[in-house]
Parts: sequence; C-alpha cells; structure tokens
Amino acid sequence: MGRWSTCNAGRALSQYWRHNNIRTSKRCHGSAPAAALWSFECSQALSKGVKVVSAFYIHGSSLNVVINFQKFMFFSFISLIGKSSVNRYSSIHGYKESKTKYQGQNKLFKISDNSNEAYRSLRDQDKDQCILITGESGAGKTEASKLVMSYVAAVCGKGAEVNQVKEQLLQSNPVLEGKNLIMHLENTFLPGKYMDIEFDFKGDPLGGVISNYLLEKSRVVKQPRGERNFHIFYQILSGASEDLLNKLKLERDFSRYNYLSLDSARVNGVDDAVNFRTVRNAMQIVGFMDHETQSILEVVAAVLKLGNIEFKPESRVNGLDESKIKDKNEICELTGIDQSVLERAFSFRTVEAKQEKVSTTLNVAQAYYARDALAKNLYSRLFSWLVTRINESIKAQTKVRKKVMGVLDIYGFEIFEDNSFEQFIINYCNEKLQQIFIELTLKEEQEEYIREDIEWTHIEYFNNAIICDLIENNQTGILAMLDEECLRPGTVTDDTFLEKLNQVCATHQHFESRMSKCSRFLNDTSLPHSCFRIQHYAGKVMYQVEGFVDKNNDLLYRDLSQAMWKANHSLIKALFPEGNPAKINLKRPPTAGSQFKASVATLMKNLQTKNPNYIRCIKPNDKKAAHIFNEALVCHQVRYLGLLENVRVRRAGYAFRQPYELCLERYKMLCKQTWPHWRGPARAGVEVLFNELEIPEEEYSFGRSKIFIRNPRTLFKLEDLRKQRLEDLATLIQKIYRGWKCRTHFLLMKRSQIVIASWYRRYAQQKKYQRIKSSAIVVQSYIRGWKVTPVISRLFRYLYWLRLIKHLASNLSQMQKYFLEMKNKLPSLSPIDKNWPARPYLFLDSTHKELKRIFHLWRCKKYRDHFTDQQKLIYEEKLEASELFKDKKALYPASVGQPFHGAYLEISKNPKYKKLKDAVEEKIIIAEVVNKINRANGKCASRIFLLTKNNVLLADQKSGHIKSEVPLGDVTKVSMSSQNDGFFAVHLKEGSGAAGKGDFLFSSDHLIEMATKLYRTTLSQTKQKLNIEISDEFISQKCNLG
Repeated sequence: MGRWSTCNAGRALSQYWRHNNIRTSKRCHGSAPAAALWSFECSQALSKGVKVVSAFYIHGSSLNVVINFQKFMFFSFISLIGKSSVNRYSSIHGYKESKTKYQGQNKLFKISDNSNEAYRSLRDQDKDQCILITGESGAGKTEASKLVMSYVAAVCGKGAEVNQVKEQLLQSNPVLEGKNLIMHLENTFLPGKYMDIEFDFKGDPLGGVISNYLLEKSRVVKQPRGERNFHIFYQILSGASEDLLNKLKLERDFSRYNYLSLDSARVNGVDDAVNFRTVRNAMQIVGFMDHETQSILEVVAAVLKLGNIEFKPESRVNGLDESKIKDKNEICELTGIDQSVLERAFSFRTVEAKQEKVSTTLNVAQAYYARDALAKNLYSRLFSWLVTRINESIKAQTKVRKKVMGVLDIYGFEIFEDNSFEQFIINYCNEKLQQIFIELTLKEEQEEYIREDIEWTHIEYFNNAIICDLIENNQTGILAMLDEECLRPGTVTDDTFLEKLNQVCATHQHFESRMSKCSRFLNDTSLPHSCFRIQHYAGKVMYQVEGFVDKNNDLLYRDLSQAMWKANHSLIKALFPEGNPAKINLKRPPTAGSQFKASVATLMKNLQTKNPNYIRCIKPNDKKAAHIFNEALVCHQVRYLGLLENVRVRRAGYAFRQPYELCLERYKMLCKQTWPHWRGPARAGVEVLFNELEIPEEEYSFGRSKIFIRNPRTLFKLEDLRKQRLEDLATLIQKIYRGWKCRTHFLLMKRSQIVIASWYRRYAQQKKYQRIKSSAIVVQSYIRGWKVTPVISRLFRYLYWLRLIKHLASNLSQMQKYFLEMKNKLPSLSPIDKNWPARPYLFLDSTHKELKRIFHLWRCKKYRDHFTDQQKLIYEEKLEASELFKDKKALYPASVGQPFHGAYLEISKNPKYKKLKDAVEEKIIIAEVVNKINRANGKCASRIFLLTKNNVLLADQKSGHIKSEVPLGDVTKVSMSSQNDGFFAVHLKEGSGAAGKGDFLFSSDHLIEMATKLYRTTLSQTKQKLNIEISDEFISQKCNLG
C-alpha cells in the first residue's frame, strides 16, 4: 500500500528532475514540509530494472505531479478507497508477463492494488463492491478497467469451469471494442460500460452482466475531422478473407464507402487485420455460433452499403419532387429486402393518427436524412443486441446467492472546440458521478464524524448538486425543457429551444447565454448567439445548440422500420420488432435524453448499494503524446476531481471506521479476554482488545457506535495479527480434528475387532460342536445297526418279495389289458398312415414305441410283397431319382408323379423306324426325341436319343440314320443346372473315339428320367457310379455336331 508522510521533499524532487531529465511545462517549487503532503513511492519493476516513482506535492493552491513517461509509470495512493493513475500514452513492457505475480507491495500495480482491496472486502467481508474509473476523455480509463479485470481473473480460483468463465468475461471486452473502438489518439469516444461480475462464496467468478450507456451512433454517418469511424468497419475490410468479402458484397478499398473517413483510415501502430482475427476469436470464446457471427458481419456490411445509396429527384404530377434511388444497391441482396419495398421506404413517409393514415413524399434531402437515420439505428441496435447476447453467454448459471463486484468504465468529461448534444449528456453523467463521489467521500464522511461526536474541523468543498439540478430538474432542468420543446406542437427548432432556456435558466449562476436576460453576458464575444455555456465542476463548457432537438428526438420513420422487418434476414428482423404490422404502437417513443437520464438514475441507484472504490485517471497533456507533462493541466484535473479535498479529509480524519460489533467480531480472537465470547457491551470489548494489543491512543478514537482508526498501518497491523491468529486457530482446529479423527478411527477399529473376535469364537465353537455331534451320531448308528442287522435282513427279504409279487401281479394284468386293446386299435396297413393308438401306461413307453416300429416294418413288407417285377423296377428308378435330384434340381418335383415309360417312340411298331430297329440289336432302354444344341451358333437339331445296355445312340429323326454311337464306358459325367430347365450335357472321356467331336449338349422334356436310367445302366454295366453334376456353371468341350 502507499505511504503518507510529511518530510522535506523539495530538494529530492529537484535532484530527481536533474538526474532523469524530465520535461514539464513548469518547474515545481520547493516548500516547507509542514504545509506539504507528499507521497513518494519507488519499487523495482519486473523487467530491465524499470523503477516506479509517483509524487504528489501540494503547496498552497498548487499541486505538482511529476512522472517520467519514458522509463516510469505511476499509480498513486490517495486513500483506502481511492487511487489515481496517469496515462503515459505508451505500452507497459513486461506487464502481461508479470501481472499474475502481483504482490501487494509492488507499486507497479497500484490499480490492481485497489482491485485487491475491493476483492478482499467482497470475499472476506461479504460486501458488494464497485470500482468507479473516472477521468477526462483520453485519461486511460479503458486500459485501467482492463487491468482491473485481468487482476481479478489472476487472483481468483482455478479450475476448468472457473477458467472458462474468466476467459468469457475477459473476451467480452474485445468483442465490444471491435464494434466500438475508434483507436485514434486524438479523440477516442467509447460507449459507457458497467459490468457486474458475480462471485460465489469462495470468491470464484460465476458470470457477469454488462450494461452499456450512450453509443455515439452519429459517428456512423459523420466523423469529426481527423477521426475514424467505428473500428469494426476497417477491421472487416482489412482482415476478412476474399471469400468472406465476396459473401458480404464488399471490396477492400476504403474509398469505395462514403461513411468511412479517409484521412484517418490508417493509424500508426494499429493492425486492423490482426484486430479482426482477435475479435473473431473472442466472439468464438464468448459463445457466438458461426451463423450468428456471419449475421453480425452482414449487418455491419449493410451499414456500409447504406452509405453508398444515392438519390435523385423525380417530379410528380402535383409539382412536388419525389426521391428515387439512383442505382441498384447490393444491400437488398445482402439483407433479403425487396428492392421495391426499400425504394418506397425512402420515397414516402406514412403518419398514423387516430386510425388515419397520411402519406407524404420525401425529397432528396429528407431521403438522405432517412438513410442516415436508418444506418445509425441499425448499428446502434446491433450493438445493443450484442450486449444482450453476450450477457446470455456470461450470465451466472446457478441460482445460489452471489456476491457482486461492479466495474464502471464510463466516458470522461469532454471539452472540445465544438460540443453538441453527445458532450452535454456525457458531462451530465460525469456530474452525477462526481456528485456520488462527493456524497460518499466528502459530505458523508464529515457528517459521520459529527454524528459520532468525533472532534472535527469542517473542510469546505464544492458540491455540484446545483449543476445536476440545472440539468435534470423535472420542471426547470435543461433536459426537461428539451423534451418539452420536442413534444410541443408547431414549429420546433434549436433556436426556439435556446430561447426557452434563456427564459427559464437565465438567473441560474452556472448558466450563461448572450440571449439571456443577464446583462453581464450581452457583450461576451467569446459566447456566440447560437450557444449556451454551463459552468461544470470541471470547468466551463460551451455547447452548440444546433442538432439538440433532432438528436434528442432520435426519430426513425415507421416506413423504414416496417421495411427492415420485412427483410429475409433473421437478425435484422429481430432488431426492428416495432416494424411488425400486428404490433403497431402509435405512442411516441421516449427521447434520447429521457432514456439516458433514466439509465443514469438506475446506475446511481445501483452504485449506492455497493461499497465504492475509486480510480481517478489523469491526463498529463492535451496532445495525448508520451514524454510530455503539463503541470497546469494536471493541477486543474486534481482540483476539480476533488482529490485535494479528499486528501485533506483523509489526512485530518481517519482511514478506517467500523461498528463496534463488527470490529469485535472480526478481531476478538486477538485477545484472550474477548475470545471466544465477550459477554459485555461491544464498545467495552473493543477497548479491552485495543489495550491488550497496546495500540497507541492517538491512533484511534471511540465514537458513539463506531471505532475510528487514523492510520492505515494500524489497520494493516490488525489484519496481519488476525491473519497469523487465524493460521494458529486453523492449526489448532486441524490438530483437534486430526486427534478426534484418529481416536474415532481407533475406537471404531477396537469395536470392530471385538465384534469380529466374538463372532469368530462363536463360529469356531459351533463348528466344533457340529463335528462332535456328527461323530456321536455315526457311532450310535453303527452300534444300532450292529444290533438290529439280523432282524432287518429277514424283514427286508420278506417285504421285498411281497412287493415284487404285488407289482408283477399288477403289471401282468395291465399288460394283458394293453395288448388286448392294441389288437382292436391297430391302424390300417397303408405305409403312409401315421396313426397309432396312445399308450395307456407310462411304464410301457419303450414297449409302445418298439411295437409301433415293428408294426410299420411289417406292413411295409406286406405292401412290397404285392409288387410285380416291373413295379419294383419303376419304384427303384424313382427312389434312385430322389437320391440324385431331390432338393438339388428345381425340375425334380414335377417329375415325381410322372411314370418312367422309357420307349416313347415305339420304334418296334412304327414302320418309319424299321431301318433304325434293324441297326440296333440290343434291347432299347429309352427312346426319346431330344434337341441337340450347337454351341457354335446356338441352333437346335432334333435327334433320336437311344439308350441300350452298352451304348448311347443318336439318330436323325427324319431318316432314322445313326449319327453317333458312344459306349457307356466313354461317358464320364452328366452336367445340368439347378434351375427349372431341361438342358443337360453328356461329357465324354478324353481320347476316346467318340470324344473327337466334343461333349453333347441336349434339351429334353424327360431330363430326370433320362439321367436316372443313364446312371442306373452305366452302374450296371461298368460297376462305376456315373457323376451327375448339378451346378449353374459347368464346362464342356467343343459341342459334337453329329
């Protein structure tokens, strides 16, 4: 922590200047030590021996703050709840590498030191905290907020879930900065942002909620000289791939877009392409889906495309000019809006009132105004949607009670050459923040001393409540007058608004205008007629009244909202819900000023519920350049920020105060008399505690209900003692717990051993008893058996024969009955009759089955005995065919019922075949006409197939002339397919006389009969089985053409 001391520092300061060659606008002057308040802090930085030096020097009305911007950075301690920081306008080398190694005594991290106080109070004392980062525009507030967020992320707990929450909270900054960052060193305007970080009882982050205030959407269409548009436009054009640019209908050239300022398009030290990749990566970490990211980029591209829309006048019949879009713009294709719908929205304006619609045409100027208003609203609503979407990703998922730390990074006080409506409400917000600072640190603290009867000399300070009332009073405030003027019927202009201000606020001491009734401003040439001036707490600011009414109205024609709602783009449609015709609301929307006033009121109410911690950022020069220090500018900021009064109050007052009950509850373990319970009043307990600790009486005072500690060192001493005592108590608790745990475990083991031993002894005795008992029974049985053996033997034989006789008698009668019944119930003699009478008795089961088998064999024999020799031959052939072709050839089932005739041609009776009969001397077994197939051309020739006992003959059907004669010994195989066809091949032995012309391929209607007879005849003559091959694929030699 920082140290307050009163010492002679003027000489040391002069020597430091000369040694380090520090440039300042003025030289600081030495002074008497009694009138000086000096805070001088040095520590070693984390890289290259960089030193940290900060100095506050007050003498009379001057405050000298000296900082070496080239080699030094400074954050200065003011009080337990306040720090001041000076923007050095250059990067801090080594910070990223060393931020997680922060220690409380390292002054390189004074901002983090303030965060540490807030975080410790949140975690240890269960108090909601807020860190208010304030200062002028360009004083480094945003960087300070990043340091705070990084520090909190570094010191809280670890774990996969906690790390994911921290990463999402940290990456929410690049996403929003990618949309809003101007990144120009001349005038950086960022929207106000307030983040509530939610923690669990351990101090680990659970999530967060972001609120945004006043996006400067007018910058979308027009930028001040020397400044850029919003940074995301340049990032997309610089960092997007060619494929993405083609999808977005964009070109990489900045000059193609009217909304982009070309004189500041490139900024030294800023790589837009790298920043674009950073934004994309941050969006992915926060939780944006790919289609959401694409939709966001499409809306940004649509804003750029809107700026390129140009209009031309077109005369109508009534003599009025109507605006028309000059050329077709790609925005319709990009957003899915019909071209005619967009053109009508830019050409007409529809006004609805009491169920009446009035449509008026827009001239070219009005069309350009409508185009710019649409671009501003589209971008502003996209940013608000982004904040809402980020909140959905980073919000706490659990419903447990949460602790909250708020971080407020809001726009600083702004004084430009041309100040308009935006600067007015920004400065109003800073007035409210200054007011809450005064209420909580200067006014409340001094009033508390008086309430608690603490001796106190009142310190005067400026209370800016009168300025806040000038702006926000509901009847006579400037915002109320502006809203009244916007809602008033008739002609309303910025001049009429200024006239009203001159009438209502003319007598106010902080309002100045040349048109007011106050005569002292009539000849003030520094105040133009179209301006008014307000004496803010930070100085006088002159506001150009031009544009106040329009910016406060913030009107967007209903036709444009309805056109956007009709877009075939889900995100754009969601941004304009009022465009839905089913939800038309004729009520006038609230003005921008009233919305902002309500937001500020909500913010102030939220801040007042939390314990405040301040970081006052100071701008060292107006050029925003490194190594330049303007003492007058710094002194002015220190004065109007109230740091002098705060220092005086803190120096004369007490650094810490706490109710007696809470103080005793927190530190009672440091005294034996108060630990563990104090029975008396809390104040008496605190007195006993401080006396026991031997704290000097000048270091504290007793109030009515609180103890006041003057020096922070005393508080730090108490905290160190408490920390050490807590460690001792923790050690004691651990010792007692370990002893209790070990003794409990020992007693449990002892009881378990006793139970196990008792059960084992019982088990052993039971086993021993069982063995003795079984042995005795065996002995007894042997003795009894020996005694009764002769008697039992005789009795057993008698009983056995008796039961056997009864059984045989019973079974003989049953068997007799069974056979007699079987004689009368025998089935028919047909071999296919499967009927058989049921068995009457179970013991006859095997006999019953055997009788059934014998009877079936007998009747089959009786049936066969009636066969003639010819029938036997036919059945043998059928049986042979079944064995050869059943379940193999699909043609077989059809042949079962067909008798095998053999001699189908009746050669002996037909005189046509007399010559063939004479040529064949052997008995003909089969004579059939077959089709012989020529494999060369696939043609068929009719042949007479003759099978004798020794040969296979083929003869011509017409002439009866024998074409081929093949001995049965030369036939090796018959092949056929498994299908339902009559084709078969007769394979001949290689080298035989008949095989010279190749195998035979036939087709016959009696395939099964011919193959069966050929098989049986070959087996009878050659004593070898003919190979019958049934396959869908077979190989034969060259077809015989005989």
